[in-house]
Amino acid sequence: MITKNNIQMHELIGLEVEIIESVSAPYKGIKGKVINEQKNVLIIEDNIKEKIIPKKGNVFQFKVGKESIKVKGDEICYAPEDRLKKVKK
Repeated sequence: MITKNNIQMHELIGLEVEIIESVSAPYKGIKGKVINEQKNVLIIEDNIKEKIIPKKGNVFQFKVGKESIKVKGDEICYAPEDRLKKVKK
C-alpha cells in the first residue's frame, strides 16, 4: 500500500497528480494522470494533451485512494528503477 512515508519507493505511473508549487508559474495547477516517468521529468496527461513536467523545482500532490500525498520533485529526481536505492540511503 502506498503511503506518505513510502510513495517515493513506489511506481508513480497511473497516479493522479497536481502540481501545487512550482518555481515556474506555468506549471502550477497542472493536473492529470502520470503516464510515464523519466529521471528528471513526469509526463502527465490532462484532458487535452500530454505535458512534460520537470521534477526539479516542483511540488507534486499525488492522489492515492482518498489520501493526497505531497512530494517534492527534488526528492524523486532519479530514474524510476534507481529511486528505491537512492531513497533508502
